[in-house]
Amino acid sequence: MGLKTFTIDFQNISKEKTLRYDVDFANFQNDLLVEKYYSFNDLFEFQENKKVNIENLDDDFFYSEIGNVSKEGEVEPVKLNFTKRKEEEENYYKKIEKGDIIQVEENDILLSKVRPNLKKYILVDEEYAKYFYTSSFINLKPKKLNKILYYSLRTIFYDNLIAISRQGKGYPTLKKEDFLYLKFDKNIIDKFTKEKDQIVAQIELIEKKIKDLKSQITPPQEVINKVFAREFGFDLEKFEESKKEKFFEVDFSIIAKMGALKSNVSATLNSKINFQIPNVKYFKIKSIAKNIFAGGDMPKDFSEEKDEIYKYPIYSNGKENLGFIAYCKKARVKEKATTISARGTIGFAVPRNESYFPIVRLISIIPNEEFILNEYLASVINFQNIEKSGNTIAQLTTPMVENIKIPVPDKKSQQKIVDEIKVELDKQEEIKSKIGSERNKIDEIIEKILI
Repeated sequence: MGLKTFTIDFQNISKEKTLRYDVDFANFQNDLLVEKYYSFNDLFEFQENKKVNIENLDDDFFYSEIGNVSKEGEVEPVKLNFTKRKEEEENYYKKIEKGDIIQVEENDILLSKVRPNLKKYILVDEEYAKYFYTSSFINLKPKKLNKILYYSLRTIFYDNLIAISRQGKGYPTLKKEDFLYLKFDKNIIDKFTKEKDQIVAQIELIEKKIKDLKSQITPPQEVINKVFAREFGFDLEKFEESKKEKFFEVDFSIIAKMGALKSNVSATLNSKINFQIPNVKYFKIKSIAKNIFAGGDMPKDFSEEKDEIYKYPIYSNGKENLGFIAYCKKARVKEKATTISARGTIGFAVPRNESYFPIVRLISIIPNEEFILNEYLASVINFQNIEKSGNTIAQLTTPMVENIKIPVPDKKSQQKIVDEIKVELDKQEEIKSKIGSERNKIDEIIEKILI
């Protein structure tokens, strides 16, 4: 019998969608040698992205991407006004125009394509079905057991999702064809099916408790506003109403530094609330700060885990995890500082009391603590509630931040405000902790099926 030879074109192999070479995936395949299983297609189907006709959009609509979703599957959507903010929200609208968004239906399951965010799942309910989502999510339509399968993906099958994600040049990602490798143990799924009513009843009871607890949560902005109103003795309702009326303060020295001068002031300068608290002195931030500067590039050498070498946190803009990204070897900021998001969650301030490394789109303020406490500075900036303004992409710059006026009472009054805000926010954290405990009970219900 003659020796057979084969000619292989590696270019063709590279185009093969199901070709996998990563070690995690190989181990995953070995671990899934179950005799009886359901394939992915037995339990799910994909929902294709739908292009939305811009002309049919309401003036106000909600839009969400991975960054607006918590690891518990809660959505904090961005409310956009299509007619008024088309240019300002340019990045969002480019995605909409390309059809790069998903419209979902109730009981769909959304999960992130990107490995660092794989714990971001959404079980779409009646409210969430009204939102738009970016195609950074994969939209699954369960053929049965939607609620049970949702929690199963979050618990017992989570490691499988990690294993099938592909290691690329950047973050590992999931692709639709990768899901076809998933095998769901038939014994487990059949047990879910058999005990479906009992499992769902237990989960829904816990979800009701979670919903009741969530109703007790007061948004941090509301807590801050109430404390300032109480301490400064002004009418909060009048203050909220006044925020709808804005004026623009022009500093021509700032305009002279602008690389691209706009024809209207609001496009270039930050809006300010037309409201002054009586009997309190106002100062520009630059007059009570040692230094104000923007973040730099992301360090090339970093670690997701903290140790003796990588011990300084890297922060960017954003509310989730207070902007935490990773750890690096050297800190750029070693004094107490307040950071402000310059893009996205614009104006969101956080007091930093440890050394850190700020990266792009994050502005740092080193306060002069002879005049102002770091925690008070962050609180009063959040109280000011700096908003997006103008008709360009919303962005804060260092000159804008320098010229924002804030109320600065004596340090004793500042400390009292800081303490009161902390007490109120600690109460909110207690409620969130209880919610976390209830969510763990749901995971335990699913995991018991394996015993």
